[in-house]
Amino acid sequence: MHARTFAPILAATFAAGLVTAGQAHAAPTDADAPALAERVVMYDASASAEFRTAVDRGAAVWNESVDSVELRPAAAGQRANIRILADNGWPRALTTSLGNGTVYIGRQAVSQGYDTVRISAHELGHILGLPDRKPGPCTSLMSGSSAGVSCTNPYPDAAERAEVEDNFGLGPAHSAAVPGKVVVD
Repeated sequence: MHARTFAPILAATFAAGLVTAGQAHAAPTDADAPALAERVVMYDASASAEFRTAVDRGAAVWNESVDSVELRPAAAGQRANIRILADNGWPRALTTSLGNGTVYIGRQAVSQGYDTVRISAHELGHILGLPDRKPGPCTSLMSGSSAGVSCTNPYPDAAERAEVEDNFGLGPAHSAAVPGKVVVD
């Protein structure tokens, strides 16, 4: 279970614990409280063509897997951090900074039999600061195509989840995303 679920419980528990062993303690100020709110990253999948459902599912996988960042579809006219496009090439991501960039869901990999939800989650992983980890097993989302066409696992493993939590919990200075870097899978 993730911190989003526990935040209200933690707040109540913390507030109840202000008086301990007969001693009164001052309530913490907002500056003293840890940042429990996740960073929201907006994505625009309006140009993802036939991959729109797979993109939304890939974003949902990340939302189910980590607490420090939430991927949300941008409303029409709303500024998006991530643009997602369909094209005829190989899937790839162009990062501009942590949580920002362009993802291409390439039809070439899909025509070879790779799973569209895994592709989407993998490419979003690059935008969230993760590098490729090839070769690798199907249990590693960032192993990408090296896991083979039979691999349909769209979920990041524990190390990948922890890295994204660290990237967004500690800020862009800890990110593996390199501005202007194209990651071709």
